[in-house]
Amino acid sequence: MARQRFPVSLPGIATGLRGALREGYGAAELRQDVMAGMTVGTVAVPLSMALAIATGVPPQHGLYTAIVAGAIIALTGGARFNVSGPTAAFVVILFPIVQQYGLGGLLIATMMAGLLLVALGLARMGRLIQFVPYPVVLGFTAGIAVVIAMLQVPDFLGLTTGPMGEHFTENIGIILSSFPTLEPFEFGIGVFTLALMLLWPKLGIPVPAPLVGLVAGGLAAWGVNAMFGSDGAQAVETIASRFTWEAGGESGQGIPPVLPTLIAPWKLPGPDGQSLVLSFDLFRALLGPAFAIAMLGAIESLLCAVVADGLTRTRHDPDAELIGQGLGNIAAPLFGGITATAALARTATSIRSGARSPVAALVHAVVVLLSVVVLAGVLGLVPMAALAALLFIVAWNMSEARHFVHTLRSAPAGDVVILVTCFGLTVLFDMVLAVAVGVGLAAALFIRRMALLTRTEPAGADHHPSLDGLPASVTVYDINGPLFFGVAETALRSLHAVDPRVRTVILDMHDVPSMDGTALVAMRSLMEEMQRQGVSLVLTGLPARIIVKLRRAGVRKQLGVLTYARTLDEARAIALRWAVRES
Repeated sequence: MARQRFPVSLPGIATGLRGALREGYGAAELRQDVMAGMTVGTVAVPLSMALAIATGVPPQHGLYTAIVAGAIIALTGGARFNVSGPTAAFVVILFPIVQQYGLGGLLIATMMAGLLLVALGLARMGRLIQFVPYPVVLGFTAGIAVVIAMLQVPDFLGLTTGPMGEHFTENIGIILSSFPTLEPFEFGIGVFTLALMLLWPKLGIPVPAPLVGLVAGGLAAWGVNAMFGSDGAQAVETIASRFTWEAGGESGQGIPPVLPTLIAPWKLPGPDGQSLVLSFDLFRALLGPAFAIAMLGAIESLLCAVVADGLTRTRHDPDAELIGQGLGNIAAPLFGGITATAALARTATSIRSGARSPVAALVHAVVVLLSVVVLAGVLGLVPMAALAALLFIVAWNMSEARHFVHTLRSAPAGDVVILVTCFGLTVLFDMVLAVAVGVGLAAALFIRRMALLTRTEPAGADHHPSLDGLPASVTVYDINGPLFFGVAETALRSLHAVDPRVRTVILDMHDVPSMDGTALVAMRSLMEEMQRQGVSLVLTGLPARIIVKLRRAGVRKQLGVLTYARTLDEARAIALRWAVRES
């Protein structure tokens, strides 16, 4: 006999692009995508540099991320409007990785995370984002925003701090002890750029505020350096004065004006400045960081896709999006790119600019590429204080302070505890611990709430007409709610001690939607206890799937001990027959 084969359905790829093309794509849609891509590309250039620097790596690696990962994810993902690249949420994860394992270690961890994301997509785990409670997401994103803002203080004030530490409290101490080194010119450039970026949107001019702020800040820094710089020293530090590069036998300052080239990540510097040595111990050490990157990347990308769906009334494919994000994070490190994920601010900007398909994100990657090749020298003039000001705004927007305060005031006490716990753990420890504890607390809170819904009560004629006129030897209990490990023992415990006159107990279980293993064991214990007391059980209203589970657990029909009934009328008839037999 031939073995029956069941077809295996794998998630699709590039479903976002294919969906847009199926709906019709012509010159008008292409024109809208090009305009949207150019707009979001101008925003992505300064953000990519700033986020790379905040992570602890040279700015070109952020640009390479937007170019390579941004293009690959757009072409292969399942979200039509997501724009991917380096994001602020990753700073708190990537910064410690760079300190411990160097740039090479970060890129290897990113590739490992990419493989995990592809595996999650192939396993159809995209819908799991729905099980991360909102207080958890809000708590760790607000905590990340605080950490990002704190890390920008030295550049904003021009402090001489030396290497920053891995923990928030340690870095606060470093900043406070460095306040005597404050540079007034850098502080002034930072304040000027921050004020301009905050006020510019109020003018209603359709030019991105980050672009205007950084251009103005760069011009101001150039003027200050021309007037007050001396002997090669600059009064205001810029990208060019802080970073140097070597490529193809050439070297320079700032950003290399060359295309991203193929490179083995493990040949890039480790924590000691030397190339890494691939080993099992290295992969084992990076597995934890890679898992954290993958989980945060999945959460942020799918949340971004959900928001984009709400803005455009479309639907994304979460499994295909995870696969696309994974492929982007596998490929980007081979060209010097760091971790990428969908960026909510850039995605919203693209949608507001008229994007119609993933082509807009592809154009955004091309704009960043042209900026590297053509404007590398100009980008090197951007002051570090101006980039810090930009990240202050990013952190504020990311914190969702209004929603945070509103949740504190209006949410139930349990949700407030989860929110504050996730926030505090993210700031003081790390995001992975915050999410793990937050989800655990949310699960415990859910179990408690469900337990309060499940109850066991005596039932009489007011519960069902068929219960009217039952003899004293027959009693009925109504069980409402799911029976699971958090409530099964409590719900069934009251049934262990019944009136000595009672010989038959009817359990109305019409409102029991599910039973877990703990409940099955508790039900078997109840049956055995009732049998010792000489009391019979009639279980009523259970669906066939639960009856099958009970039988497998040993709760089977026994004459005069236990049986099943479909309705209360049938249970009444059985109980009366048993009462007559016993009399």
